[in-house]
Amino acid sequence: MTRILITGAAGSIGRMLRTRLAQPGRALRLLDVVPQEDTGDGAELLTADATDLEAMTAACHGADAVVHLAGIPGERPWQQISAVNLDGTYIALEAARRAGVSRVVLASSNHAAGFSERGDGDLPADAAGAPDTFYGVTKAAMEAMGKLYHARFGMDVIALRIGSCFPEPFNVRSLATWLSPDDCGRLVEAALTAPSPGYRVVWGVSANTRRWWSLAEGEAIGYHPADDAEAHAARILAAQPEPDWAGDPDLYRAGGQFCRTELGGSSG
Repeated sequence: MTRILITGAAGSIGRMLRTRLAQPGRALRLLDVVPQEDTGDGAELLTADATDLEAMTAACHGADAVVHLAGIPGERPWQQISAVNLDGTYIALEAARRAGVSRVVLASSNHAAGFSERGDGDLPADAAGAPDTFYGVTKAAMEAMGKLYHARFGMDVIALRIGSCFPEPFNVRSLATWLSPDDCGRLVEAALTAPSPGYRVVWGVSANTRRWWSLAEGEAIGYHPADDAEAHAARILAAQPEPDWAGDPDLYRAGGQFCRTELGGSSG
């Protein structure tokens, strides 16, 4: 029996993965700071704070892999976001190490490279960190911490630079950045099952017609997205002319509106 610990399991992506990662021969251990519903699916439900090293180490015992989703999902004051996102990443990796878990999947973000700009080809998933907010800084640091734990302890660590993960694309930018729930499941499944991946950074994005983030790194670990935001383009573009994809900074920078002068923005 393979056991997967998912932190932040009550969040939006955690709920998506609860059904999509379930399969025969696999047990899901779901941890969140808030109580979760017992749906009868056999999942192990844990109520604990992902920034509590002792609780996280106990949760990691007996697990084969950790999917670390827990954290603040948007911009906050530095003192608040660093305490949760930075410390939480260290604790997830250190707890996994102490418990003998050899693989950790980290929920990074496009905002770790938010100021990266569209070029002539697809933007590589391992493009240098260019965070657009305090939130983006915590995700860039997450990737660095994962690289450290791979280099020092030999752990397999895959950081997923997740785009706009929602049931449907919701604005013009998300026609390029959307990660469908089903593709999110495919992405995490690939990250969990790729043979000896070492340390990797992979874009979390669907096979969108307007995508400009590389899929090559995901394909290298067995991620093959099947969905395309273009199926929703007519609805989204109905109220406006075709946008300037190359000239609008909200569209040609990876972080979109997070890159505006004032820190902050909506999730995604």
